[in-house]
Amino acid sequence: MAHANIYVTRMIPQQNIDALRAVHHVEVNPHDRALTRDELLEAVRGRDAVITLLTDTVDAEVLDAAGPQCRIFANYAVGFNNFDVAAATARKIVMTNTPGVLDDATAAHAWALLFAVTRRISEAERYVRAGRWEGWAPMAFIGQDIDHKTVGVAGLGRIGAKFARKAKAFDMKVIYTDAHPNRMLEDELGATFVDKETLLREADFLSLHLPLTPETRHYLGAREFALMKKTAVLINAARGPLVDERALVTALREKMIWGAGLDVFENEPDLADGLSELENVVVVPHIASATIETRIAMGNIAVGNVLSVLNGERPQNCVNPEGLV
Repeated sequence: MAHANIYVTRMIPQQNIDALRAVHHVEVNPHDRALTRDELLEAVRGRDAVITLLTDTVDAEVLDAAGPQCRIFANYAVGFNNFDVAAATARKIVMTNTPGVLDDATAAHAWALLFAVTRRISEAERYVRAGRWEGWAPMAFIGQDIDHKTVGVAGLGRIGAKFARKAKAFDMKVIYTDAHPNRMLEDELGATFVDKETLLREADFLSLHLPLTPETRHYLGAREFALMKKTAVLINAARGPLVDERALVTALREKMIWGAGLDVFENEPDLADGLSELENVVVVPHIASATIETRIAMGNIAVGNVLSVLNGERPQNCVNPEGLV
């Protein structure tokens, strides 16, 4: 297709934009924020392709606003729960994502959160920045060791497996839950497949790596926190709604668990009341994939998917192959 009309709903790395502009006409959301619903509906009108973010809900209304000439909505993300896949398929519009490329960064980020919580890094840094530090003290900011502990992994997919492999460096016992046992990884790590209740009861540290589905929404709530160790640490760099955030606030406030490290939240960008006031939680703004290399690689995949579809080729990462014509 010659000189297609493409819209990008928020700025991505410039070299990715330049790659598209070398071939097609490209417009980018000029604001450093997500588009409002009305802005999104207006911005997609008449486009041949749209690159979207997880913050953009792409449903039948948006697809119809884009028009019958639109060929593809390409998510700049591995997740695509913002897509109405069935509606796109019915309209023969291709939907794509960027899987695999952010696995290493996300797994490493989950470990960064685990270190930050167990060693009370954020809490101690706030103390120093506030000018309250008066010198070394033997009982100040006592945290937890990580070595030789039991780490629980909920969801042993690509990211969960990479997270689990890093536990080997700390001589940790790995237990996990998933839809099916992963015998290969069990042999590699000595990992043990357990049921959810055992995972909750035995894990010193629990990291979530599950997809968000109706079945996994509120995977952790009041009942689950009550089963966990009082010294347990929860890490969530997967999807916010996996956790009942109000129940988590109660669990943290009442010291039912030691702490939590959160990259994602149930109702982003809003946090549950009281969460940001707690010292035993590390909260960061959905930055698990925020490395230079990863964000450029995500853009390369999204741009490649768009160019493939516009050239009449099969994209690398199609989430609705039925939509291909």
